[in-house]
Parts: sequence; structure tokens; C-alpha cells
Amino acid sequence: MNLQCETCPVRDSAACAVLTPEERDAMAAAGRTRTLRRGEMLFAAGDEDAACATLVSGALKVSAIDADGNEQILALVHPSGFIGELFAPFAHHDVVALTESKLCTFARGDFERAIDDHPALTRALLRRSQEDLLATRALLELTGHASAEARLAALLHDFAAAASQSSCHLAAEFDLPLTRGEIANMLGLTIETVSRKLGDLEDSGAIARKGKRGIEVLDPALLHDISGR
Repeated sequence: MNLQCETCPVRDSAACAVLTPEERDAMAAAGRTRTLRRGEMLFAAGDEDAACATLVSGALKVSAIDADGNEQILALVHPSGFIGELFAPFAHHDVVALTESKLCTFARGDFERAIDDHPALTRALLRRSQEDLLATRALLELTGHASAEARLAALLHDFAAAASQSSCHLAAEFDLPLTRGEIANMLGLTIETVSRKLGDLEDSGAIARKGKRGIEVLDPALLHDISGR
């Protein structure tokens, strides 16, 4: 169905926030809303003319399969994040929903015309791409040098930041979009280590686990200090 920008929860934080209301309405006319179930793929590596999208709610993973058939999680996409490989003939990675996820999707040709027509959108996407690159470098540095506890604390810190309605404060509670196996995959740890370090973070008073996937941030400053961020 067509997009309804006035009710979009990420209308002030997505790349399209730089557009005027009239420009955004014109762009929305070419877009569609799509909902993915957990485990459903937005596009796969090798897909030609893969759609471009802004994540409205939920969480996505960007992953690759190695020569042995093992998945490697390369990045996570949180609400207001942009997904799409502009100016490439095909997608290089799989993009899969971690939870039920709602997206604003555009055919790549339509989106390329939009960035030609709106230089402010181009600049916003460039800033977002730089932020994503820095986040990827930070993850590589984290998994290469930080302790297991610091890696996990940093990931939880990022989840809490993504779930917050404020750029200044972490969310008090959130649900983990990743299984423990996926967390282990992303951080270069074992599932047993992830479980043990979750317990250590809880014992320290930084977090409390609530049910199967719920996390309550009890001491944001402590979580930040442990993460080494």
C-alpha cells in the first residue's frame, strides 16, 4: 500500500526527514509499505535491482555465507536505517528480518531519481553511509581486541540506544532481536560465553534479564563503562 508519511514513527530521523513535506509526499507516491516476518528475506546476495528501503520498525541483519556454508552477520539495521546498494548491478549481501519488520520500499530506479532531484537527500544518505561505515569499523575493532564482556556490553548498549526515543538516553527496556547463537556469531564468541557474560552483566547490576529476550538497563553509565565505548 502507499506510504503515510504523517504517521510514520521515523519521519523525523530517517534520511527523508531533510525533505520538505511536499517533496516527501511526492517521493512517497512512488513507495510502498512492506512487512517482513522474522526470518523473511528482503533481498539476497546476487539479486538484481534490489529494492531500496527505510526500516520503520523491527530489526534486520546484513549477512554473508562463506565457502563452508556458514553465515556471518556483518551489520544490523535499526529503525530509520537505510538499506540498499545504489549504483551496483546486484546486491552483495543477504538482508533478513530478525523480528517482524515494517519498511518503506522503493524500486531502485525510483530512488535514484529521487536523489537526483533532491540534493539534500543525497547528503543525508552520504552522512548515513559514513555513520554505517564507522559503526562497522567499530565492530571490527571490538571483536578484534575487546574482552568478551566488553563486546557484549557494547552490543547491548547499541540495542538500547536504537530502542530509545531520545538520542541522549538509552531505552530503559528492550527485547533482544538476536538469538544467543546470532550474538555469538556476530561477536566472535561461543554461545556458552554469551550466556555466561549475560549473567556477569546482570550480577554487576548493569542489566536485568526479563523473560526469554527482554533486557532492562538498570545502570546505563555502568553498561557504557563496561563496553569501553
